[in-house]
Amino acid sequence: MTASARIITQWQLRSRTLELGRQTLVMGVVNITPDSFSDGGRFLAPEAAIAHALQLLDEGADFLDLGAESTRPGSRAGGAAGSVWAPAVSAAEEQERLLPVLEGILRARPNAIISVDTYKAATARAALQAGAEIVNDVSGLTWDAEMAAVCAEVSCGVVLMHTRGRPEVWQAQPPLAPDELLATVRDGLAASLKNAVAAGIPLESIVLDPGYGFGKRFEENYLLLARQSELLALGRPLLAGVSRKSFLGRTLAPLYGGKDAPVEAREAAGLAAMTAAILHGASIIRVHAVRQAVEAARIADAVL
Repeated sequence: MTASARIITQWQLRSRTLELGRQTLVMGVVNITPDSFSDGGRFLAPEAAIAHALQLLDEGADFLDLGAESTRPGSRAGGAAGSVWAPAVSAAEEQERLLPVLEGILRARPNAIISVDTYKAATARAALQAGAEIVNDVSGLTWDAEMAAVCAEVSCGVVLMHTRGRPEVWQAQPPLAPDELLATVRDGLAASLKNAVAAGIPLESIVLDPGYGFGKRFEENYLLLARQSELLALGRPLLAGVSRKSFLGRTLAPLYGGKDAPVEAREAAGLAAMTAAILHGASIIRVHAVRQAVEAARIADAVL
């Protein structure tokens, strides 16, 4: 493996900037959902979610990513494919879960940097008004036609992720040849980037995410990870979210009686994949267990 140089730049957020590329930044995940694949239900109560978020900050998270709707495989996030727009979780319900947590974190830590993991423009607008700095859209601005305008209006930080189809069809996606996979991800991210800039989102506000697990078959995630640095040709920094993903559990299956390793047994595997992502050009890593990730990222940065 050859370590890849990262793009060094300033990431323009809603009210401040972050330097990317010199040191890996750690995004701590806070799932405010009853059905997340990773920790569904544990932090649904606002008090529990706020306490967890503050703990992640204490463990060294540079910023937090709050999500109030699960996008696990098979979910109806984004609405059913080919149907009238009908997401499984309404914008009103999403905001009811999300906003008290966001506001509670900022009361306790006014300088905390918060990203909101949503594809709904209405939720993004409400979260930005409440103090969020970043919108992390798993659909790359494709599931809600109003999202690009909201982000442009506020000039917030934006994470554009590549998703191949909607969650309900991921497990039925046909396999892709190696070059075809890379082209699909690259072209999808390029299209999202073009649409974002055309809508008025500043280029310096945008970070790209290859979307590990989002419409990629298990083995395809490793190919994408091995060739991730090719996506730097798009000219924007990369964020990688491999923490606790299903493809890790599948690889560990021989160690667990032939069954996919359970979520709670994927932490070490996640750190290995995260380190590979950093060495292949990721400037930001999105993780559930922050302290271990901070330590592993320090070693990967020393290698770089």
